[in-house]
Amino acid sequence: MKTKLILIEGLPGFGKSTTAKLVYDSLVEMNVDAELYLEGDLNHPADYDSVACFTKEEYERLLLQHGDLENTIKNHITVKDGEYLLPYGKMKYDSGIVLPDALLTSVFERDIYELPLDKNIELITKKWADFARQAFQGNKVYIFECCFIQNPVTIGMVKYNATREKVIDYVLELEEIIEKLHPTVIYVEQDDLDYSFKKAIRERPKEWYEGFVEYYTKQGFGKEQKYEGLEGTINVLRERHKLETEIFNKLNINKFKVNNSSYDMDVYKQKLLAMLQSI
Repeated sequence: MKTKLILIEGLPGFGKSTTAKLVYDSLVEMNVDAELYLEGDLNHPADYDSVACFTKEEYERLLLQHGDLENTIKNHITVKDGEYLLPYGKMKYDSGIVLPDALLTSVFERDIYELPLDKNIELITKKWADFARQAFQGNKVYIFECCFIQNPVTIGMVKYNATREKVIDYVLELEEIIEKLHPTVIYVEQDDLDYSFKKAIRERPKEWYEGFVEYYTKQGFGKEQKYEGLEGTINVLRERHKLETEIFNKLNINKFKVNNSSYDMDVYKQKLLAMLQSI
């Protein structure tokens, strides 16, 4: 197998997680050394989840304000290119303590996915570049769910209503960074976006749905279009799908689309297996 990186993309509810797990299971059955990272993995090697970025002055102020947690913070901080990176999600998980609201507010405001778009792009592309250098030296195949196309589109279009050109260029920059890994994109499609998303709503916690609607309608593109509620969210998803399709078509790396509308796992796994055997 030539590829060292398989990227699973698609809209919420389309079956990205299922696809990523099936791809991983298939690779293991093929005796391929594979490693799977799903959305939200706090140890993701190419993305940041629940990580805040501070300047030196901001970091020192954070320590002064939360002196009782100084050692915990220092044990988790990473300094890179003058940036102080605090993986507060992992810190919370590792320490087993309840972080005070004041600290959570401070770190969330500096979360890498809350920073201005240009700063986000700077930090994320550096992270991908570090990963690509490391992965190129080994023989492992990495499987990433949704961080290659989804995250740039979500922060670029949905959050900041950036131009299509800026969002497309963001993803194409990532493509250039990982090109030497001979990556493969598998984009999961569904015949009926409305049905698939509403199915996801029924299957997931109420808090997920409420947070999703707020994110998609109270800022950026959705707010500009004055979209509201479930139908407004679905309208944003339709526009996101158009942009992701445009990005997919512009990619020069190995790529496939796979339809998951039947939800027949045996048939679906065979489709994926055929794809994997071709790369």
